[in-house]
Amino acid sequence: MYLMSRVLACLALDLLLVGLGMSISFVTMVLPEVLDAKDGLSINEKQASWFGGMAFLCQPLGSIFSGPLLDYFGRKKALFLVNIPHLIAWLLMYYAWNVPSLFVANALLGIGTGIMEAPSITYVGEVSDSSVRGVLTTLTNSFTSAGMFLAYLLGTVLPWRQAALVSLSVPLATMLVVLFVPETPIWLLSKGRQKDALFSLCRLRGWCKPEDVKEEFDQLLKYNEAIHQCVICLKEDRLSGLPCEHMKTNTIRRIILKYKHVFLVKETMRPFTLVMAYFLFYLFSGLMPIRPNMVNFCKALGMKYETKTIVVLVGAVFIVMNLLSAVIVKLIGKRKLVIGSLSATAFCSLFISIYAGTSLPQSVFSYEKHTFPEGTDTLPIVLFMMLVCFTSLGIPWVVLSEVFPFRSRGMATGLAAACSYVMLFIATKTNYNIEAAFHLSGAFALYAICGFVGSAYLYFFLPETESKTLVEIEAFYKGNQKIFADDFFINAFRKKSSNDAGTPMLVS
Repeated sequence: MYLMSRVLACLALDLLLVGLGMSISFVTMVLPEVLDAKDGLSINEKQASWFGGMAFLCQPLGSIFSGPLLDYFGRKKALFLVNIPHLIAWLLMYYAWNVPSLFVANALLGIGTGIMEAPSITYVGEVSDSSVRGVLTTLTNSFTSAGMFLAYLLGTVLPWRQAALVSLSVPLATMLVVLFVPETPIWLLSKGRQKDALFSLCRLRGWCKPEDVKEEFDQLLKYNEAIHQCVICLKEDRLSGLPCEHMKTNTIRRIILKYKHVFLVKETMRPFTLVMAYFLFYLFSGLMPIRPNMVNFCKALGMKYETKTIVVLVGAVFIVMNLLSAVIVKLIGKRKLVIGSLSATAFCSLFISIYAGTSLPQSVFSYEKHTFPEGTDTLPIVLFMMLVCFTSLGIPWVVLSEVFPFRSRGMATGLAAACSYVMLFIATKTNYNIEAAFHLSGAFALYAICGFVGSAYLYFFLPETESKTLVEIEAFYKGNQKIFADDFFINAFRKKSSNDAGTPMLVS
């Protein structure tokens, strides 16, 4: 009952993530159909490079609004409202009558995806405790991958317009299911709704009695009391009897104070910097830059089998590997999974670079169909699927779901999602230019270098957060506790540094 209640609570989130996965992958199936098409809508190679990244460019617009939406309406209502842009986008995609309307539909998909990120990430992190949070947040990746697979499958068996119409059913189903899920206890407490928060916590812990969750609820009460104290008064060490005057200022002044004392503090900026670095290295490690053009990329490598079938297989592999990562993260923790998957991804990009440099003529360009070689080789399929496998083990969104303190969680998560999509747009847009300048071999050599550098960076700076409570993680980034990793070399290095400084080192 305990786990089942959590799964049911996350059902709406899971459907939301299926829709999210469909929206970010649908362009992969549309692009080869409209690139230099003889009938209907047609776009050239330059337009294709913009079309592939248009959704990613517009996603930050949605992410900017997701934080305020999340904090004002709450997690549950936000999960309902964020589906509206996708409803409009799928209809417009179906009825697209010219190139601008096609671009607008793709842009709306991006805006909708950006709005979805913060509510989906925050909800699962706040309804689960430390014992299962890692598994549940990792499993959410599987539903995003299921959406990707569904988009690839629909694009294979249906014309892209009909596939867009079928996709409309996902946000409609999500809005229906959201009506039956509970609000998160911590948000209810933040609004002074203590009775509702206790009822929600009982429901999330298996429809248990209030006395069964008394200890956890008392901890939430203390945490809620702490986060509602004025951070400026705490920093100035004011007496509790003195009234706080900071919240009586005008709206603009309060926003400035919030950014200064809630966002621009080390417990927010330290994880924000780390998450942004992880996203940068993950997105530029090989697979993500070529994803919108994946069908043509597979043809450019000279793969033996039907490329659309290979792309559908990619979606299936993502689901399987995401499920596997949920098992792995429980066994070895997030730190080893992140570093290991990124390192392996870098090696796969290196192998693809070597293959492209030794087996493909310099004239091959994945954005020009007439340069594609005859598809006769199985080795590029093996290399590409290895790249897909190890990339899908990466969990940047899982890390993002738990590292920010409650005060800044909505704001920081929305901004981090916005920045990540800017990076993804740059990665997909520059793929055209990098490949044109350095060939496929040179492009993947650069992606491999990025992956290796990222692995080294994360080895030294990524802490282990598996089985840690959100309070413990916040305390770590605030500098009150030291939790790091079960790693002999890095722990020995850190212990030596701590002993030299005369302070003890506590290793998890």
